[in-house]
Amino acid sequence: MNTSSKNLVIDADVARASGGSNATHPNAITTRNFLDAVLTICHKVVMTPEMQAEWNAHQSGYARTWRRSMVNKRKLVVLNAVKRHDIRSQIESLSVSANNKKAMLKDFHLIEAALASDCRVVSLDDTVKNLFSATTNSIPELRNILWVNPVSDDVKVIDWLKDDAPIDGKQYKKWRLGHHE
Repeated sequence: MNTSSKNLVIDADVARASGGSNATHPNAITTRNFLDAVLTICHKVVMTPEMQAEWNAHQSGYARTWRRSMVNKRKLVVLNAVKRHDIRSQIESLSVSANNKKAMLKDFHLIEAALASDCRVVSLDDTVKNLFSATTNSIPELRNILWVNPVSDDVKVIDWLKDDAPIDGKQYKKWRLGHHE
């Protein structure tokens, strides 16, 4: 295991899904294991004030305790992300449905935080990931973002964390926005 710390943007949906030691639902166990790995491996979590508010509103009891541990270990980075009005405008001008635009703009703060840090998003939302991914021909800057789902990619995600959470590498290529098989 290497020790190169990366900044991860972790969506509140991961915090909501994570369960404590008594959890029995597979998603609760998998997200808890992912958060535990982030805590024990050297990576940090990046949060904007907007993300902190989402976590406060939606986090499980386990995620609240985990987040306190991250703060105590100085592994929480509060980032006042630069608003990317240029990319927001590009999304608003896309030829996609109003609902798809709304979904992308709702989670765009994750993209902004990722672009302002290490270009790594962790989220359970594959639908919005696919929406962003479909826009990379029009918005090539999004191609630099790795979007990881700890539930659908569970064991591989822990290996990815242990391997310094690389953006490149053929085994992780499918997680990049804009990757089409």
